[in-house]
Amino acid sequence: MPTLGFREFRDKFAAQLAPCHRSLQFWVRAVDVYTTYKVCQFQAGLVKDAEKREAMWERQHKLAADKMYSLCSELGGLFLKAAQILGKPDLAPAAWVKRLVTLCDKAPATPISVIQKILEEELGQNFSDIFEQFDAEPLGSASIAQQVHRAKLRGLKTDVAIKVQHPGVQHLMMIDIHNLQAFALFLQMTDIKFDLFSLTKEVEKQVAYEFDFPREAAAMEKINKFFHDNNKKVPVLVPRVIPGMVTRKVFAMEFIDGIPIMNLGDEMAKRGIDPGGKFAALAKQKILKSLTLAYGQMILKNGFFHADPHPGNILICKGSEVALLDYGQVKGLPDSLRLGYAKLVLAMADSDPLMAKLSIEELGIKTLSTHADGDQELLMLARKMFDTKFPPGVTMISPFSEDSSLNKITVQRFPEELFSVLRTMQLLRGLSVGMRIYCSCAEQWRPIAEEVLYKAGRLRAEDLKAHKHGFFRRILRK
Repeated sequence: MPTLGFREFRDKFAAQLAPCHRSLQFWVRAVDVYTTYKVCQFQAGLVKDAEKREAMWERQHKLAADKMYSLCSELGGLFLKAAQILGKPDLAPAAWVKRLVTLCDKAPATPISVIQKILEEELGQNFSDIFEQFDAEPLGSASIAQQVHRAKLRGLKTDVAIKVQHPGVQHLMMIDIHNLQAFALFLQMTDIKFDLFSLTKEVEKQVAYEFDFPREAAAMEKINKFFHDNNKKVPVLVPRVIPGMVTRKVFAMEFIDGIPIMNLGDEMAKRGIDPGGKFAALAKQKILKSLTLAYGQMILKNGFFHADPHPGNILICKGSEVALLDYGQVKGLPDSLRLGYAKLVLAMADSDPLMAKLSIEELGIKTLSTHADGDQELLMLARKMFDTKFPPGVTMISPFSEDSSLNKITVQRFPEELFSVLRTMQLLRGLSVGMRIYCSCAEQWRPIAEEVLYKAGRLRAEDLKAHKHGFFRRILRK
């Protein structure tokens, strides 16, 4: 008995220390990466030769990439989500992308015995009474909150996808987000002239939603209905919810068969198609067009959208159809922000600095410019944040670079509600850059933006520019 008591005390003590140990691990590694970059920045500033400076930065990026990979893979939790965001060719150096992209499919799996127990507890039936078949190996998923299994329910002909929450993960993720919030405040005060803290507060809300399956099921049904109500042919496929199979920890939906978008090039090569050839380019253009149309409709017309389009959530199906998975992170925009963003879309599409400035003010983004041509620089910053096509001469966003817009314009306040739009645009741009299809969402969304502003009484008929006649024909039919 004394031995058992000691073990209980030891386990309880270890559990109490775990958050402190996790936080310490984060801070030691984060400060290490930050310090090495600041040292490199100082040393590179003393070197006049451009090629030598470039070589110094390349070495630093490779060193930091290994450290970031170690941090994200070993700590897991929210840092796997961070790897998904940072591992984009438009946001991070090539060395980072090469290392972090391998984490897109590395979420730790919960043992099948634990999964079976959760399913029985949540659904109130024996496992064998519920499932005719259940794949023990989880489907490839980068989810930090749950894992997905393919299964066949008794009495149902088609296969289903079953999402089951990882036990104990939510507590770890809250520790992670609070550490990231503190680090964001530090960066905001020292290096990055952007309201990072507001962004991390919105991340905190979205992370909590990942653990609310009834909310996710309702969001999935709402978005699916919206697409079918507003299109003869839906731009993306949305899984159907299986009635009676949604609880706080378990969620069953239609199984959609397809190829993860990040494996598209390899799959083309297997089928004898040149991934860099004309046929592949046409297929990629169709895929990207479907995705951008879907997001334009969701954000501008519906004001309620899927806010997590990382590659792990996008499948390519037969005929280059696109399926959009995982509705744990969705966002609703109030009409004021939805219409304000529609105005910004027109400003970016028209390259109108004054309209961009007015739209940004209407959105509640507070900026301070130290640049002689502040309005033009603000338009460039808007494009970097809210469009998928970079301004001319820009290939990657780096807040530390000498010509960064954030060195010329300070973003003093950024509404939390807009973070999901910002993050969505960054992920869509990452897909665009990764597929080497460079297009502007603002230009593609102009007709949608004009339509919603016209219907809201914010745009006159004579001001309409895009697809004017087709737009009026649609109005007359209604």
